[in-house]
Parts: sequence; C-alpha cells; structure tokens
Amino acid sequence: MNHEILDQLEPEELDPSQIVLGTPEVSSLTLYEQDGVEAGLWQITPGEVTDVEATETFMVIKGRAVIEYSDGRAFTVGPGDSHHFEGGEQTTWKVEETLLKTYWIKD
Repeated sequence: MNHEILDQLEPEELDPSQIVLGTPEVSSLTLYEQDGVEAGLWQITPGEVTDVEATETFMVIKGRAVIEYSDGRAFTVGPGDSHHFEGGEQTTWKVEETLLKTYWIKD
C-alpha cells in the first residue's frame, strides 16, 4: 500500500457511547463521492466499538477484527476478506490488529 495515501487519512471523532473497550482511533479518506455512492479507505486501531452499518461493501487490506451482529452472528475478517452490509445492522467490531479497509457505500 502506498504510504503517501495512508498519510492522507483524516482522523474521525468516535462518539464515546460507541466505545466498548480500549481507546480505538478511526481515520478515513474519501476517494470518490458522486450520485449517492462513496468509496474510500477506513482505518481503526485495536479496541471494541459498536456501530449501525450503512449499505456497504468492503474489503480488508490489512489487520484483523471480529464483527458481531446484535443477533449473535459473528465472523472474523482479515486481509483479502470482503463483506456486504445491507444497512441498518447493529454491529460490534472487536479489532485485534489495526484494520484498514476499502469501502463502497450506497445511499
């Protein structure tokens, strides 16, 4: 991965109510935004956070995390893994190693 691109990631503020464990930090870089579609890079450091997902497809570039749905389903993602969220799902991200992913979000 081109480190010049990673240097462009901008810190995002996490809502303290989302943090379950640790002191995770989030950063991102929007690479494309048009007609209700957004694509970019997103990174999170180790810790545990909750989220309500957008309609999104992503692929992990580096790192590892366990993603748990509110209904108890869970899966692990690592480099090369991809996943699609339908939108509205409540999840908990248990980030074991700093995770960097590409994402595509559709409104």
